[in-house]
Amino acid sequence: QVQLVESGGGLVQPGGSLTLSCVASGIIFALNDMGWYRQAPGKQRELVAAITRTGNTNTADPVKGRFTISRDTRKNTVYLQMNSLKPEDTAVYYCNARGVGNDRGSWGQGTQVTVSS
Repeated sequence: QVQLVESGGGLVQPGGSLTLSCVASGIIFALNDMGWYRQAPGKQRELVAAITRTGNTNTADPVKGRFTISRDTRKNTVYLQMNSLKPEDTAVYYCNARGVGNDRGSWGQGTQVTVSS
């Protein structure tokens, strides 16, 4: 059974930083591409950043230069370092995995990030 457990969300002031973590189990982590998505109230879920099994990364334009995705295969964990946070970054952030033995993809339960003064 695939499990993706996100953590690290919370309330932060504009300009602040947070690091999200997603621990994966039930998959061959090294053979899965990983991604972070977010969904704000009333909006569609959107890709924030992705990292392939080989370490290639892709970051959405709204967060480019502020957010960094990384992965640690030894810990089955993917991270999202978020700097210079803005109120428009407020959303529920979801972890996604897709790859060998998980070709339909799997989602975590989400973690709330709120950027407000």
